[in-house]
Amino acid sequence: MAKYLRVFVHQPAGYLPFSTFLNHLIKMNTAVQEHTGPAVGKRYPWVVVGLLWVVALLNYLDRQMLSTMKPAMQGDITELQSATNFGYLMAIFLWIYGLMSPVSGLIADRLSRKWLIVGSLFVWSGVTFLMGYATTFQQLCWLRAIMGVSEALYIPAGLSLIADYHPSRTRSLAVGIHMTGLYMGQALGGFGATLADSYSWHTTFRTFGLVGIVYAGVLMLTLREIRTQTPANGLSGEAARKMPTWKALRLLLTNASFWVLLVYFAIPSLPGWATKNWLPTLFASSLNIDMAQAGPLSTITIAFSSFLGVIVGGLLSDRWAQTNLRGRIYTSAIGLGLTIPSLLLLGFGQSLGHVVGAAFCFGFGFGMFDANNMPILCQLVPAHSRATAYGLMNMTGVFAGAFITNWLGKSTDAGSLGRDFALLSGVVLVALLIQLYALRPKAVDLAD
Repeated sequence: MAKYLRVFVHQPAGYLPFSTFLNHLIKMNTAVQEHTGPAVGKRYPWVVVGLLWVVALLNYLDRQMLSTMKPAMQGDITELQSATNFGYLMAIFLWIYGLMSPVSGLIADRLSRKWLIVGSLFVWSGVTFLMGYATTFQQLCWLRAIMGVSEALYIPAGLSLIADYHPSRTRSLAVGIHMTGLYMGQALGGFGATLADSYSWHTTFRTFGLVGIVYAGVLMLTLREIRTQTPANGLSGEAARKMPTWKALRLLLTNASFWVLLVYFAIPSLPGWATKNWLPTLFASSLNIDMAQAGPLSTITIAFSSFLGVIVGGLLSDRWAQTNLRGRIYTSAIGLGLTIPSLLLLGFGQSLGHVVGAAFCFGFGFGMFDANNMPILCQLVPAHSRATAYGLMNMTGVFAGAFITNWLGKSTDAGSLGRDFALLSGVVLVALLIQLYALRPKAVDLAD
């Protein structure tokens, strides 16, 4: 490592080409990993899942609180009284998050995922803390944009790290357990309105921001990096990571199966993001209850059912994949199939039983789908490009989410939110047919 440090000592940074600087940075990062990487025990892969579970919780909690705190905040920031403005605020995060996702994937495939995770958590937690001091709509927009950049760095790095720690026989379950952290964060985010009523929206943002900042320090001491060293496409894992970025992207983008996966992932993201951002509003209007009740009821229902869905889907998929190469795809298809009638009932249901039952069924099915996206990706994309691939998938899914979030904001103002929720069942059917017809993996793990 000392020889790389001497490059910076003897060559002024102002005269060092950026490409050369980046290459030295990658080499330094690799050297640190090679010399400090500790031996991994049988239990530590599950410790990693536990550590990242908390990060996943904070990832969704910090972004999701805003969706239920609109009534509390609109008295201080009057622009939030418009559902269209609120949809725009939510969409800003999604567009920035989506644009950054492929970049974050490229970075995660080449640099330390540990430090990407720690740094992104620290920054978005700081943004959450600062939101407690926002006084204008413009300040909220800027803070949500910065949150989009910082949160985008987490998911590709986190899922890639879990996939490297867990072989095929436990991968779906590990990813599924991690996903329950996202759902728990979504559920706790539903209490944003309740906490804002009890204390204030300022205090709520500041408190959870501080929690994340402290936990970033915990991760610095406990999270370890690991890299898969199995050959892929004739290259060792280390040689593949040193491959030029343009060549790695070319190999990925000429993979026809990846394009199918991209479409299949993006389409269900429409109802997925619709429930994340607008289900509390739909519950409030369909059941004639205020947001302080609708927020926790809707988010807890979705989170609890999704929790069950990812566990059942993970266990079923890991077992099925050992005897059938399409086992994960079939498990995911079962989940998507459950969401179709659920969306119809969510849109047109008027009673508590109908709406809550539909939300439960949707969450369970979407959980089965969610637990298998990264494991299916591992069957189609080699290890050295998985974070990049998931970053691109995340981008398409988030852009679909930004579109649907903005569209449903206008639907709410027009009084047609329920009808448009029901229409989403048709697009899920399209994704289901594409999935069953076109996704045909040739290996349990492409890196093997």
